[in-house]
Amino acid sequence: MKKMIVGLVALSLLSSCASKKKLAALQTQVTDMQAARDKAVADCDRLTATMRSDLAKKDAELQASSKKLTEAQEQLDYFKKTNTNLLDRLSDLSVVSKAGAESIKKSLETINEQTRYSNNLNQSMRQKDSLNLALVMNLKRSLADVNDQDVQVEVKKGVVYVSIADKLLFPSGRYEVNRAAETVLGKVAQVVNDHKDLDILVQGHTDVVPISTDFLKDNWDLSVMRATSVVRVLQGRFGVAPERLTAGGRGEHEPKDDNATSGGRRINRRTEIILTPKLDQFFNLMSSGQGR
Repeated sequence: MKKMIVGLVALSLLSSCASKKKLAALQTQVTDMQAARDKAVADCDRLTATMRSDLAKKDAELQASSKKLTEAQEQLDYFKKTNTNLLDRLSDLSVVSKAGAESIKKSLETINEQTRYSNNLNQSMRQKDSLNLALVMNLKRSLADVNDQDVQVEVKKGVVYVSIADKLLFPSGRYEVNRAAETVLGKVAQVVNDHKDLDILVQGHTDVVPISTDFLKDNWDLSVMRATSVVRVLQGRFGVAPERLTAGGRGEHEPKDDNATSGGRRINRRTEIILTPKLDQFFNLMSSGQGR
């Protein structure tokens, strides 16, 4: 009888230990799931904040564009009123000579042509702004998991800039692209391959610290070679059409920050991928706007 009681007690203790292990394992799983959820929420909040900031900037730009359109409409109304007055004068040939009527008619045609040109340009500007906004949002969404200090996406001078810190792309003083950086370039390539109406200028930048090696004479060489390395990766590994690509270097001559500080020099060491409309499309727009 005593042996039976001892056996039951031992069995109870073993069962209790097993239950505690299962509980501990479940608690560990819950903790891991909570940490993953918190990270996902933080990433979502950061992306939402970025999108809201971009939308606020674009809203301000749209308001400015709306003001310009209002002013253009007022000018158009003035031209229409002027046209009406001129047509009234044309109807009275006793006041206006035949030569004068022809001159006024040509003036009206010029005004109408300029109005069409202005309207076409305004429409093209709105389309370009919308394209830039969509392009920026796609790039930021694709690069959401990359440190904001390493990759920045912005619109400057009417075109989209992707600025990548050189510490992410290259070893110090070298121009071979890091294997890890190819992931970032692949994400950029995926977006630009979806927008085949854009050309891509890759531009290298350095700080003012001089460099001279067996293969690099100065910072001009380093900036150009780094841009060329990025172009080769975009073309060779990710299928970006070479006719869309241009590689260039600015050396230390276009700094973003003060080269007198280490932080400023770090910011200035960068490679910029600049997405621009094709020049032939731009000139076609100008020609069609002039009605020729």
